[in-house]
Amino acid sequence: MVEAVAPAVEMVGMSLRFPGVHALDHVDFTLRSGEVHALMGENGAGKSTLIKVLTGAYPADDGELRVQGARRDFSSIAEAQAAGISAVYQDVDLCGNLSIAENVMLGNEVRSWRGIDWRRTRERAHATLSELGLSSLDLRTRLSDLSPAVQQLVAIGRATVVHPRVLVLDEPTSSLDDREVAMLFAVIRRLRDSGVAILFVSHFLEQVFAISDRMTILRNGRNVGVHPTHALDRAEVISIMMGKDLSTLRRLGSERVVHRREPAGLPVLRAEDLGRRGVFEPTKLELHRGEVVGFAGLRGSGRTELARLLTGVDRADSGETWIRDEPVVISTPRTALRHRIAFTAENRREEGVIGELSVRKNITLSLQALRGWTRPLSRRERDDIVERFIEELGIVPADPSVLVKNLSGGNQQKVLLARWLAVRPRVLVLDEPTRGMDISAKVDIQAHVAQLAAEGVSIVFISSEFEEVLRLSDRIVVVKDRRKIGEISNGPGLSVDSIVDLIAADAGED
Repeated sequence: MVEAVAPAVEMVGMSLRFPGVHALDHVDFTLRSGEVHALMGENGAGKSTLIKVLTGAYPADDGELRVQGARRDFSSIAEAQAAGISAVYQDVDLCGNLSIAENVMLGNEVRSWRGIDWRRTRERAHATLSELGLSSLDLRTRLSDLSPAVQQLVAIGRATVVHPRVLVLDEPTSSLDDREVAMLFAVIRRLRDSGVAILFVSHFLEQVFAISDRMTILRNGRNVGVHPTHALDRAEVISIMMGKDLSTLRRLGSERVVHRREPAGLPVLRAEDLGRRGVFEPTKLELHRGEVVGFAGLRGSGRTELARLLTGVDRADSGETWIRDEPVVISTPRTALRHRIAFTAENRREEGVIGELSVRKNITLSLQALRGWTRPLSRRERDDIVERFIEELGIVPADPSVLVKNLSGGNQQKVLLARWLAVRPRVLVLDEPTRGMDISAKVDIQAHVAQLAAEGVSIVFISSEFEEVLRLSDRIVVVKDRRKIGEISNGPGLSVDSIVDLIAADAGED
């Protein structure tokens, strides 16, 4: 009788609490050798916490962890690595000033009595990369000269130089294009076929279906299902993640089609020749009541720069702005706020939420600033506002005293949105509001954007995902090289290819 092979990783009853948050609630999880296993769930579902327990970054409060059948209790990342568990994260932890070989072998250099044996170190680096199908890489190339995709591959090479039994890949494709994703997936399949157990975390459903063999779905810190990937369709995955049907998602597209309109009447906000030397060329822009205007363009095209000029975060050195038919000067975020113009930055942790403050204080911050500190909100006013938006936006956990830093990225974004909704904006500028979120969190944010537009708020929506821009926008402003190159009314004939073609055609005219 053949003895059954123990799973590469097995978690039984794993639990971990943070103040006000049950991050893992008696989770069972199994990862097999020679499989790509996707870990799915909304922001805040417990994915990152599970990974950190597995890799020794967090000690669990309760539960049992077994690696190759042996019970382990990791007190550090080094202990997990020694047990054969390596991780590669979205932001690669490498040294841009060092070569490929030096990065691959960092901490694992071959040594002799004289010190580091660089010839043998480079040979081992080459052997490691060759096993991954990357023998063509020039080991002498400085890391900072490589594309994000190749840097990710180097990071995987570094993780595999110690021949791990388990490899955790946390959002490895977030900054990669389709060709680069294909390169990465070829490496992942090589590792899987060699017997490595791979835990794959991604917000991109299409990639999960393309690369994974099985998936575990978490919701609110609990394991709510383990499935062969091929046994589910995308709708079913989203439904399980959200814990509800997909009527919201299905309605969103149709409601936006009905809502779409051509600009009419006096603009809520109009800018003429708005620009700043070296930042964005002078341009014209109009926003109408209840309209969603998408800003589409590649990263670095000027989308964010235009949004910051529009909202006073950066000061324009040319142009004029009108609210209705009244000329105004929007030179700071404070003056923008007085005119009910709100801006949420892409980097919500550095320019948005204040992690050391509670949900309650974050939500009421702008409203209190608008009223002035000599007119403090009453406790009842504050509680009514906070409770309302926690419920309306589905902020989890629904505890206003929880520090924002302990919330998931998606819930932090909802807190930031609540802060601006509390001031009842006439114009809301959202820069990458769904970046880094899972599909269900994106659906929630998109649905709120659509609802706000239906209620009369003028919205600027910026996203690197052109599909998202198309789904929500009435009009789309296309930018390139820090200037506006076109403006398109949305409709049935418009597609992502239309936007890409416009950008490409403009490039050909330069």
